[in-house]
Amino acid sequence: MARRGHHRDPDPDGLQETVVKINRCAAVVKGGRRFSFSAMVVVGDRNGKVGIGFGKAREVQPAVEKGVKDARKNLHVIPRVGDTIPHEITGRFGGSRVRLIPAAPGTGVIAGASARAVVEAAGIRNILTKAYGSANPLNLVKATMEGLKSMRMRADVERLRGVQLDETPVERMQRRERPSYEGASA
Repeated sequence: MARRGHHRDPDPDGLQETVVKINRCAAVVKGGRRFSFSAMVVVGDRNGKVGIGFGKAREVQPAVEKGVKDARKNLHVIPRVGDTIPHEITGRFGGSRVRLIPAAPGTGVIAGASARAVVEAAGIRNILTKAYGSANPLNLVKATMEGLKSMRMRADVERLRGVQLDETPVERMQRRERPSYEGASA
């Protein structure tokens, strides 16, 4: 059984599954309680493709499997610059907002569990995030996904507008070479 926030074995097609949230619901009936489960799952190849899915069933495992199936149907290609995002953006869904900020190489993923699952599945290794509003994991995952889907690469914007844009801070950061520590005494 996959537990919340745990990765499952990657499939032959290279997609890795992460269960973000499992929710239990109980209906009181004549004979006692009837339980049902829902699962929010993130699927990604860690190379720019990511999808989210939601599944419901009477048991946990079928709910996770339905979530994975749903996520595979909703895969999206996320634009990246190196191992970060091309520009700053805010994703919104329901009462949640997630701000996604590109970061310098070596920063890592600074994010809560819900946003982290999405950006890591997309293959983003350097990013800063901040969640505002509702802390509901389902809304945070969907807000993060909305933000990532609505990003645009510089070349696409230039083509659409018919103008030449200046270099962005992220592109300057990517162009800058990292210092070499070879030969430095310890």
